Amino acid sequence: MRSQGNEGGLAQAVVRRLNLLRPLSESAVAALERAISEGLFRAGPGEDLVAEGDPIDSVRVVLSGWLFRHKTLEDGRRQIVNFILPGETCDAHAYLLPAIDHSISTATSVAYAEIKRPHFETLMASERTLAEAFMCETVLNNAIQREWAINLGRRAALEKVAHLFCEIYERLRPVGHADGNSCSFPVTQMDLADATGLSVVHLNRTVQELRAAGLIILRERTLTIPDLDALKSAALFSPGYLQLYRQSKGPSPQ
Repeated sequence: MRSQGNEGGLAQAVVRRLNLLRPLSESAVAALERAISEGLFRAGPGEDLVAEGDPIDSVRVVLSGWLFRHKTLEDGRRQIVNFILPGETCDAHAYLLPAIDHSISTATSVAYAEIKRPHFETLMASERTLAEAFMCETVLNNAIQREWAINLGRRAALEKVAHLFCEIYERLRPVGHADGNSCSFPVTQMDLADATGLSVVHLNRTVQELRAAGLIILRERTLTIPDLDALKSAALFSPGYLQLYRQSKGPSPQ
């Protein structure tokens, strides 16, 4: 059940990610932190945060935990079209459309913030660096979605799974959610199968193949990559589509 929360310090991942996309002014950071603190919520695993067809009147930013976007066919078959990780936005600018065209569900317990449309639009109008950062995030999300389309349509099974592992690690690392060569990976095999377009049996066999080759260690909801370059080579992974992640030198002037 979703509930309001009072979470301290959880805005860090959001601020860090946006600041990597566009250096934020000090006033932008302060305004964003205030907006987040005023709309904190929590949800448990397995909950629908948004259902396909719902109207959207707010922007949701993920403070902790994992969610996923998905579409479900009439016969129940599900396709996960992306994961939403700490620091990322569920639906920036989706409020411009009459309804959302996919569902967003929680993979784990999550903490998130809702910023109502009028407040968000005021922030965008008054804080240029924040508006640019959210626009960069939209561009980045489009690039990630194109890469997922290639993953589903053209890569072999081992390449698909290895590519997803590489991407998740590279998305978590800039926001401080990787520890050395390890990161959290709290999704089920069914989720992973639905994200790669494989059957659970085929997915399990592919994961075992990656393990046997010494390319990954997947244990207790933690992914460890002993040799990232080797895994990238097996996945045909090129990080160019994530190029908007870059080290910031700190807040920009007003």
